[in-house]
Amino acid sequence: MTVVKAPSPWVKTHYAHIAAGGSVLDLACGSGRHTCFLQEKGYQLTAVDRDISALQEADLPDVNLRQTDLEDGAWPFEGELFEGIIVVNYLWRPLFSKLVESLTPGGVLIYDTFCLGNEAYGRPKNPDFLLHPGELKSAFLELTCLEFDEGLIETPGPAVRQSIVARKP
Repeated sequence: MTVVKAPSPWVKTHYAHIAAGGSVLDLACGSGRHTCFLQEKGYQLTAVDRDISALQEADLPDVNLRQTDLEDGAWPFEGELFEGIIVVNYLWRPLFSKLVESLTPGGVLIYDTFCLGNEAYGRPKNPDFLLHPGELKSAFLELTCLEFDEGLIETPGPAVRQSIVARKP
């Protein structure tokens, strides 16, 4: 039996901005902690990662699982639209415009990852995988920012993070 970690506090606080029962893309889903959490809340999930073996072992009926390397090749969701997109602990800047394109009007992006300064607390330390100050706000100007946060957090452990909740007009 696979033990799934708790969802990110940012996702837990803001998921209800996504239309109830809507379709949600969990991008770079890892072990599926957000997929499991949102499925329990009644959302329709598509979960994607380059390794979905942990998700295949989990009991996730009706979840659309897709295995693909998001950093190597075409956007696998061309023409598909989602009411919500969740991105946690993942940064691949070339996908920013694809995320916006893949949201329905009124759709919500919930993004929560590491930023510069995190190298003092742990991984990632490579600046290529750390957001610059205010970068998420700047990257998603065509969305309406509902909430933005940046800085040191203590829970679940010390880290420097940047997070945004934004809605497509």
